[in-house]
Amino acid sequence: MKFFIDTANLSEIQEAQDLGVLDGVTTNPSLMAKEGIKGTDAVMAHYKAICAIVDGDVSAEVIATDYAGMIREGEALAALDDKIVVKIPMIRDGVKAIKYFSDQGIRTNCTLVFSAGQAILAAKAGASYVSPFVGRLDDVSQDGLALIAQITEIYGNFGFHTEVLAASVRHVMHLVECAEIGADVVTCPLSVITGLLNHPLTDIGLAKFLSDYQKNNG
Repeated sequence: MKFFIDTANLSEIQEAQDLGVLDGVTTNPSLMAKEGIKGTDAVMAHYKAICAIVDGDVSAEVIATDYAGMIREGEALAALDDKIVVKIPMIRDGVKAIKYFSDQGIRTNCTLVFSAGQAILAAKAGASYVSPFVGRLDDVSQDGLALIAQITEIYGNFGFHTEVLAASVRHVMHLVECAEIGADVVTCPLSVITGLLNHPLTDIGLAKFLSDYQKNNG
């Protein structure tokens, strides 16, 4: 399973890259705004800075919601770097744009997916990734992990090449359960990735090893 970090913070991206387990980055307008990145030129420059850090795919989201606008923005984003994956919302014109980009050899990530039907449309249009939002479904009393499992099964049934990218992954158990049910990718904050390091028995065991060493070696 691939690990993507869901942030526009360059320090966090670098930390995840240095850990040696990072496979890519996802961003969105909200994450850019959180970092104070304003204006088209600044956003484009920031994407280039992200691409300079990571070895894997970088999802860069269009702002337009009309077909022509998504094509224009998506082509400009894709031209920045070979690592860029154009992030497209799951709307009618978005599906059309995904098909266009697929035909042009430009990779896409279909975002804001909340149903299996939407995921089927994205795969049929040729999306490289589909991003179901686990945590946001949980927020409205729906089972986000069940959707990941359903999409994974459907894609397996028909041999779709679209990768299931579990988004809105908020804690370690979300990540582990996504791995159990076969998600191709998870994207999450740095704290979730580093949270995998933690177990109280590891801390206790290490403290004992060090204590015993000190006793025997002064």
